[in-house]
Amino acid sequence: QVQLKESGGGLVQAGGSLRLSCAASGLTFNNYGMGWFRQAPGKGREFVIAINWSGITRYYADSVKGRFTISRDNAKNTMYLQMNSLKPEDTAVYYCAVGRDFKTHTMVDEYNYWGQGTQVTVSS
Repeated sequence: QVQLKESGGGLVQAGGSLRLSCAASGLTFNNYGMGWFRQAPGKGREFVIAINWSGITRYYADSVKGRFTISRDNAKNTMYLQMNSLKPEDTAVYYCAVGRDFKTHTMVDEYNYWGQGTQVTVSS
């Protein structure tokens, strides 16, 4: 049974930083690409950032380039999202996801398993 568990969300002031983690179990971790999506109230789930199975290639939404970075530790079955220079518009529930068959790494439908999400709130 595949399980993904996000942690590290919280309340932060604009300009601050947070680090999210996503711990995976029940799968061969380094066979999967991974991504972060977010969903703000009243909006659809949007792509944030992704990393391929080896950790060599990364994919970014324009809105987070230069501010967010993604990494993974295949020995610990964990993925990380470092968020710097946070803005109020980054406020959302953040979800981690894994998948194996990708064309873009940026589409919801490309991911097979999802975590429950962690709330990130950025105050102005």
